[in-house]
Amino acid sequence: MKKFEFDITETLQRKIVIMAEDENEAYTKISHMYKLGEIVLDADDFIDSEINFSK
Repeated sequence: MKKFEFDITETLQRKIVIMAEDENEAYTKISHMYKLGEIVLDADDFIDSEINFSK
């Protein structure tokens, strides 16, 4: 029997609305929230998957 390796990639996505003075401030806020774990994506945020031979 031969051994084969695959990479499985799942994509999660969630739309978040942030109030801010400009795009830079909004990005800073959302990035900070994500890094602190205030926003955690889970199985409900699943949008796609891909299976490829591993290189």
